[in-house]
Amino acid sequence: MLITIVAGARPNFMKIAPIINAMRLHQQNIPSLQYRLIHTGQHYDQKMSQEIFEQLHIPQPDRNLNCGGGTQTTQTASIMIAFEEELLEYRPDAVLVVGDVNSTMACTIVAKKSGIDVIHVEAGIRSGDMSMPEEINRIVTDSICDLYFTTSETAGAHLVHSNIAPEKIHFVGNTMIDTLNQHLHRLIVPALYVDHQLRPQHYLLLTLHRPSNVDDPHTLKKMLHHIGEYGQQMPVVFPVHPRTANIIQQNNLETPNFILSGPLSYLEFIYLVKNAKAIITDSGGITEEATVLNVPCLTMRNSTERPETIEFGTNELIGDDVHKLKSNMEKIMSNNWKSAVVPKFWDGHAAERIVDVLVTRYGYVQAQFSA
Repeated sequence: MLITIVAGARPNFMKIAPIINAMRLHQQNIPSLQYRLIHTGQHYDQKMSQEIFEQLHIPQPDRNLNCGGGTQTTQTASIMIAFEEELLEYRPDAVLVVGDVNSTMACTIVAKKSGIDVIHVEAGIRSGDMSMPEEINRIVTDSICDLYFTTSETAGAHLVHSNIAPEKIHFVGNTMIDTLNQHLHRLIVPALYVDHQLRPQHYLLLTLHRPSNVDDPHTLKKMLHHIGEYGQQMPVVFPVHPRTANIIQQNNLETPNFILSGPLSYLEFIYLVKNAKAIITDSGGITEEATVLNVPCLTMRNSTERPETIEFGTNELIGDDVHKLKSNMEKIMSNNWKSAVVPKFWDGHAAERIVDVLVTRYGYVQAQFSA
């Protein structure tokens, strides 16, 4: 039994790390359970990629497709061509993809055209916003997969509504939270935390990278101005995504009330999340971590593919509405924010459930047949 595991962007590695660990445990009893790890290179910052491998104890990839950069279409095409070569050389029993990035969709299409089963981890999530490249990736991927692992009952309902057979859907929980729980005791204090004498619950954490928020300089300038006003009350820590940094630099946007830094390692960033007074973000994954860590979170989007972070968690959508930002920040500053209830199966054991299903479907049956 050989499963090819695909990862490309940084969040993918946080999702596959516990799956690889669970597979290693099963290998003690089922030596025939093997995997190949393929890094598409979609996230092409070598330093950040290497830190992820080291911090999360992920083995070095068996192959790096080196498909970073380019437009959405160019990158997707490059990944498809390179991944086809991988499958021709090492044909697996199944390909496992995670999340909703270009690598996810591209490798799914190639595997299915090669007659290979595809397993999607974090299947079924939907924002309803077709202007998001990720939404297109989700819909295309889920339309042709063979096995679906979901983080919520809502995601499963989306799949059933799309005429996916219920027996193909497995509600297992969130592997991103597996990684979070496994590494909370290993968090690293960032240098900026010490340099600026930050204290727990006495700073805000900001992340912005969505094209709809950062590609238009006027939109980004407006956001930074209004968020920056809170920098007069407490520090605003802003690890700047490379995409956002380019827009800020090219347009000479002012950031006087922010503590700016480059992207941080996973263990450093989660340290900041855990100890923040509140988080302002346009990321989906951070809203999940904020929910489990019970940290107030404002999402600068008008939709979310993770409604459980609002229904059960600490997250609220504010889009680019200045009035919503102000009213919600007033609640946060007065300690009048909702407390989280951790969603079902976000308990640190999602990867174990996934591998149990995989062993039953691919490993155990084949081992019995071979015997």
